[in-house]
Amino acid sequence: MEEVLEEFLLHLDIERGLSVNYQLSTRRSLETFFAWMREKLQGGELLLERVVPEDLTDFLAHRKSLGLAAASVKTEAVALRIFFRFACAKKKGVADPSIYLGIPRIEQYLPETLLLEQIEKLLSAIPVSTPTGLRDLAIFELLYASGLRVSEVCGLRLEDFYPEEKIVRVTGKGEKTRIVPVGAKAVEAIGRYLSKGRPELVVKRSGSQVFLSVRGRALTGQRIWQLAKEYAGAAGLEKNVYPHLFRHSFATHLLGNGADLRVIQEMLGHADISTTQIYTHVDRAHLKAAHQRFHPRSKMKLRAEQQPAGD
Repeated sequence: MEEVLEEFLLHLDIERGLSVNYQLSTRRSLETFFAWMREKLQGGELLLERVVPEDLTDFLAHRKSLGLAAASVKTEAVALRIFFRFACAKKKGVADPSIYLGIPRIEQYLPETLLLEQIEKLLSAIPVSTPTGLRDLAIFELLYASGLRVSEVCGLRLEDFYPEEKIVRVTGKGEKTRIVPVGAKAVEAIGRYLSKGRPELVVKRSGSQVFLSVRGRALTGQRIWQLAKEYAGAAGLEKNVYPHLFRHSFATHLLGNGADLRVIQEMLGHADISTTQIYTHVDRAHLKAAHQRFHPRSKMKLRAEQQPAGD
C-alpha cells in the first residue's frame, strides 16, 4: 500500500490541487494507520485486500482512546475514505473497506463576533499621530472591511492594492488567489499610511510588503495579535479580541445586512459553502437575542396563563 500512497499523494497534488499542508496531514494519517495495521498483522505483508471494514473502525476507536480530538479523528476518517476509494478504483476487484465508514460528527461552536460599536471603539483608540499608528489603523480597517486572514494581511504586497478600484488581490490557503473589495474607509486609511507612515518605516532591506515593522521588515501575525489586545484594552473592551474576530464580524455583519451567502464565501475564500454556512447560525442567534431583549412580549406569559382558573 506504500506504493499506492505515493501515487495517491501525487493525485492530491496534481489533479486535485490540494495544499502541501493538506498532503502532509493526509500522509501522516495514513502512515499512522499503516503502522497500526502492521502491528495488528504481526509482521504480515500489508496488502490492500487484507484490510476489512472492522480494521478502520477499530483504528479510529484506538485513536480516540489515545485522547485524539474529535476534529482530528474526523480528519483521519476522511483520509482513510478518500485513500481507499482511490486505491480500490486502481485495483479492480478489491472491495472498498471504507464504503460504510461513518465520518464522526463534531460539535460546532459559533464564531465570536464584535458589535459595530465595539469595532468603532477599538478603531478610535488607535493614535494616528505616528507612522505605526497610521499602519495599525490601516490594518484593522482592512481586517474588518475585507475579512482577510491575518496571514493574508501580513503577505499583502504593494502591487496587490488597487485604490482606484477599491480592491486587494489576496493569496490565501492552498496558494489560491482571489480579489476582495475594500471599503472606502479602509482605502482612505491605507492611503494615508502609504503616503505618510510607510515611508518612515522603510529601510534598505525592506520588501514590498504593505505593512512593515519598526525595523522595516514584514509585520508578523503575532505582532498583529499583540496590537489587537493592546487596542482592545485602550478602548475599554472586556471581550477577548484577536484578529480573526474581525473576519467573523465582517461575514456576520454582511449576512445580517442581506448579503448573499455565495458572495460572502467568495470574499472569504472558502472552498466549501458549508464552511461559510456557520455564519447563518450566528445571524439567527443574534436575531433571537434581539427579539428576547427588545420585544415586549418575549418574556411575558400568555394572558390566559396569568388568569386564575375558572375565569
